[in-house]
Amino acid sequence: MLETIKALCALHGVSGDEGPVRDYIKSRVAPYADDIATDAMGNLIVFKKGKKTPTKKVMLCAHMDEVGVIVTGVTDDGYLKFESVGGIDRRVLIGKTVKVGKDDVLGVIGNMAYHLVKKDEREKIPALSDMYIDIGAGNKEDALTRVSPGDTGAFDSNFLEFGDDFLGARALDDRAGCAVLIKLIESELPVDCTFAFTVQEEVGTRGAVVASFRVMPDIALIIESTTAADLPSVPSSKKVCFVGKGAVIPFMDNAAIYNKELYQALTSLADKSNISWQTKSYISGGTDAGAVQRSRGGVMTAGIAAPVRNLHSPSNVACLKDIEAVCRLAGLFLNEIGEKY
Repeated sequence: MLETIKALCALHGVSGDEGPVRDYIKSRVAPYADDIATDAMGNLIVFKKGKKTPTKKVMLCAHMDEVGVIVTGVTDDGYLKFESVGGIDRRVLIGKTVKVGKDDVLGVIGNMAYHLVKKDEREKIPALSDMYIDIGAGNKEDALTRVSPGDTGAFDSNFLEFGDDFLGARALDDRAGCAVLIKLIESELPVDCTFAFTVQEEVGTRGAVVASFRVMPDIALIIESTTAADLPSVPSSKKVCFVGKGAVIPFMDNAAIYNKELYQALTSLADKSNISWQTKSYISGGTDAGAVQRSRGGVMTAGIAAPVRNLHSPSNVACLKDIEAVCRLAGLFLNEIGEKY
């Protein structure tokens, strides 16, 4: 699991530009899959037969994309102007390194030097329009030989292992979920299952809309990463969940109210199997679940997530034990489907 997560987090896959991630996943699961397809949106749809064909069609879903930036123009002196792709706190951008375009051109995000900022402006967060990406170009023509408007940029950060099985990396949201799906595909399944590796989740769960209409599941399990705000400065009521304390089984977020029957099945399975779990103590965020459950005539939808600190930043923090708990619980869920349907 760890090596898979490392490999996935090393790949550039900003929303709308998920090709390298899709290619890697396809190469990993091809020997185990019964059918693989890529739809017009770019979702990777993988079907694998299990020991049983249940009466209800099952889909597991994780998104391949990550937040990042997109080049909107180039100044005369060779700096890149950009917008964010997905929800990014502007405070984490200044001074960060990014890799831009298909050639992974290195650049540094900057803005006006601090000693030039007026005193009454120092407490304000600079607007994106005041920031730039410096790729070391001499002028506009030089910059345009390396990148083009429309190129995406992903954060450039190292993968860290520290503490008690803690991980630090960009894109753990949701490459952790992709790693779980890969692990399940590589195992023997109790039931037939379709796995949807979706695109463009970070810009409005767009890929999941298309994937759910294509697959037409009766039951869907969304494997995600979710906000953990378990930091000293955060009131206890707003910590949401805790890194290192197990899988997160949500009953509601800002995009979905999860199916109560499936929620209870997951919590019961976790309890019976001694899998550490928690739920979200604060209603926040949204996932592909919101799009999937509202497709067609509606889909019974549940979710399991790994808690992650510093979401949508260059340095996410998660715990490998939590991700492994998510994987184990997802496998037990498929067993439950096989026994019930």
